[in-house]
Amino acid sequence: MSDLPGSREATATPHVLDNPALAALTGPHAHFAERRGRVLRYPVDVSPWLALPAEPDADDWADLAALAGPGSEVPLPGFRGQVPDGWEVTFHIEGVQLVDDGLAAAPDAEAFRLGPADVPEMLDLVARTRPGPFLPRTIELGAYLGIRREGTLIAMAGERLHPPGWTEISAVCTDPAFRGEGLATRLILAVAHGIRERGETPFLHTGARNTDAIRLYESLGFRLRRRTAFLEARVPERLTDDRAAVAVP
Repeated sequence: MSDLPGSREATATPHVLDNPALAALTGPHAHFAERRGRVLRYPVDVSPWLALPAEPDADDWADLAALAGPGSEVPLPGFRGQVPDGWEVTFHIEGVQLVDDGLAAAPDAEAFRLGPADVPEMLDLVARTRPGPFLPRTIELGAYLGIRREGTLIAMAGERLHPPGWTEISAVCTDPAFRGEGLATRLILAVAHGIRERGETPFLHTGARNTDAIRLYESLGFRLRRRTAFLEARVPERLTDDRAAVAVP
């Protein structure tokens, strides 16, 4: 609890959020899924997220290695176990998952829906602010809203993982020159409004040591649901399994 100021952890939340990528890729985002055995992932230009079973076995790790390719680095969100021999953990931080518990969600008059033509500016803003992964086709995952000043995109937020009944808010970022104006808060509430309008519930992830963000999210009406971890691991250079990956119909 030391990294989570003033948080109260939820005790009962739908199981789909324990493995949200799996729930999304077998649910509303199934049309994105690339699959090999029990391992699923998004196309590499859409999202780095992939989904392992809750307790992966040797075949699952072999399928993941073949799907990703030798020497690739793959994210293992939520994974708490040991990677197999030959794999190398290259990144690890503790994280938290928070869920809507009374957000004052509302549309924002200045926010507008971003589209494919805005992607170059979105990529530039993400590169300068580093809110997390945002790739050339990430915009296809859901609605993204932005705010412009004098024609320049200065803030944005949008939707990423989509388990049944839930939608993740992600890519929340503001140009450093415009921080302190509450733009991120306004966009979070506007994105949440759109999610609520569909009858779904917003949730999000952040680093456990990102205490300022956690305080902000809790002040808006998010509640800690669970602690998680964000890992990346490198696939061994030598693979012996030559089965081909196939996309889910």
